[in-house]
Amino acid sequence: MKRCKLLVYGLSLVMILFASAIAANSSQAAAKEEIEQQRVDIRKMADNTLERLYKTQPTAKKAIEKSAGYAVFSNFGMKILVLGGGSGKGIAVYSKSKKEVFMKMVELQAGLGMGIKKFRLIWVFENQSDLDNFVNSGWEFGGQGTVAAQASGEGGSFAGAMSVTTGVWLYQLTDDGLALELTAKGTKYYKDDKLN
Repeated sequence: MKRCKLLVYGLSLVMILFASAIAANSSQAAAKEEIEQQRVDIRKMADNTLERLYKTQPTAKKAIEKSAGYAVFSNFGMKILVLGGGSGKGIAVYSKSKKEVFMKMVELQAGLGMGIKKFRLIWVFENQSDLDNFVNSGWEFGGQGTVAAQASGEGGSFAGAMSVTTGVWLYQLTDDGLALELTAKGTKYYKDDKLN
C-alpha cells in the first residue's frame, strides 16, 4: 500500500513537471511570436513612412539610397499643462548589409501647453561612423530646438530635411505632410534590447 502511494505520488509529480514544461515552452513560443509580430509592425511602419516621404519629397529617395543608412521612427506624444512627453519605436537600417537594428525613443518636455501629437522621423546618415554612433551609443537632444527645413526648391537631395550635423539629416512627417519646422527637444534614441 505504501509502495502504491509512493508510485502515485511519483507519477503525479512527473505529470506536474511535464505540464509545467509544456506551459513554459508554449509561453516562450507565444513570447517569440509577439516579438516577431512587433518587428513586422515596425518594418511595416518604416516602409509606409518612406513611401509617404517619397511622395512628399521625391528627392529623398535618391538621398536615402546613396546613404550609409537610415532610421525611421514613429512618435506619439502628449502635453498637459506644464509636463509632456512622448515615446516611439523605430528601426535603423544599414544600406549595404541591410542589417536592421530595432530602436526606441523617449521625449520629455516642460513648459505650458496642451495637446497630442503624432509624427514620423526619418534620419539619413551619409557616413557609416555617424550611423554606428547613433545605433551603438544612442543620441540625445537637449533643450528646445526648432529649425526650419530647407525649402522644397533648395538643398538638392536633402530638400525638406533638417541638417542635424554634417552628414546627418532629419525629415519629420506629420499627418499633413512634411513639417516645415522640425522640433528636437529632450529626446533620446537607444537600442531596443527586447527586439534585437
